[in-house]
Amino acid sequence: MNALNQTRGELDLDAFIQLRREIHQNPELGEHTPLTAELVASKLENWGYEVHRGIGGHGVVGVLRRGSGTRRLGLRADMDALPMQEKNRFAHASRIEGRMHACGHDGHTAILLAAAWRMAQSPDFNGTLNLIFQPDEEGLGGAKAMMDDGLFRRFPCDAIFALHNLPGIPVGTAVVQAGPTMASSECVSVLIKGRGGHGAMPERAVDPIPVLASLINTIQTVKSRNLSVDEHAVISIGMVEAGTVYNIIPDTASMLISVRTDTAQTEGKINQRLAEIAQGHEQMFGVEIELETTQLAPALVNTAEETEMLRQCLEPLFKPGHLLPHAAKIMATEDFAWMLTEVPGCYFFLGNGDGEFHGCSVHNPHYDFNDELIRIGSDCWLKLVKDYLN
Repeated sequence: MNALNQTRGELDLDAFIQLRREIHQNPELGEHTPLTAELVASKLENWGYEVHRGIGGHGVVGVLRRGSGTRRLGLRADMDALPMQEKNRFAHASRIEGRMHACGHDGHTAILLAAAWRMAQSPDFNGTLNLIFQPDEEGLGGAKAMMDDGLFRRFPCDAIFALHNLPGIPVGTAVVQAGPTMASSECVSVLIKGRGGHGAMPERAVDPIPVLASLINTIQTVKSRNLSVDEHAVISIGMVEAGTVYNIIPDTASMLISVRTDTAQTEGKINQRLAEIAQGHEQMFGVEIELETTQLAPALVNTAEETEMLRQCLEPLFKPGHLLPHAAKIMATEDFAWMLTEVPGCYFFLGNGDGEFHGCSVHNPHYDFNDELIRIGSDCWLKLVKDYLN
């Protein structure tokens, strides 16, 4: 019996594990997820959902209505993989060179599909359910693309929720945290404009390289000297570039900076300080410095009411002490944060377990999603739908 095609009965977990592994074997990158999106859409259609394709690219929304209730609930899963080579050798390893589901989005999609099948069989809710399958989370562009294409105008939600697996904490454990939960992400581009010249005659040039060196050192003081100890931030210089040969002073030098914080206030404070540092170096060295800041995603902030509601909803599903209010601080970024800027909601974590594959970090070539979470995650979504839409 295949749970992916049957219309009544108990969930066939093995069938959804096989589905997850099929997605894992055929990873797609960024906004280009046509095969995964079509697989999702066709399953939802078979189960009676009203399906909308091509939202913000390859985004898919499945809509299911029950009764006359006016409440509208959104659940979101991400579908894209990473551009990295898998080093696992098990049977369901990636079949595509240089691509891998190293963050568990194959599992998140399988969880929401398993929940979708179960909810299609259930008359126990009253309202509208919007299941959102999003491409390009890793590029931090998919959520915004779907929103710009009218996601919440076309499919209004009173609250929205998402989950992510968390390696290193036991299976059967969840983290439901109010307030700041994931970091914002900014890319700051710095261009130093000097005046090039011969390396033997530096007095006739305005050398941008000492400016670059000074900026690198000074920027390191922002975290330690301009923020308080309870303001969380990570500032990393990931790229520097200057010059072409050893004996020519270049006209320009540049760098790219990654800035991550957990509140808009801290982000604003860092941006102001970077601008002040650049202005000071312009005056000190006689150069021109251009700063260009691109916000890739804001900080992910779970709203208090929806977080508490979710915690109370999930409490019966977990053993005492296994529903945690917070975990170790994570300064990674999640573009679900964009959705939370328009709709209240909560992003929570399910323990992926320990061991060689399930306990190693995401974005690791040996990582693998723990299939036990398909049952646990779909239980969470089913319970939330029944509680929220009643």
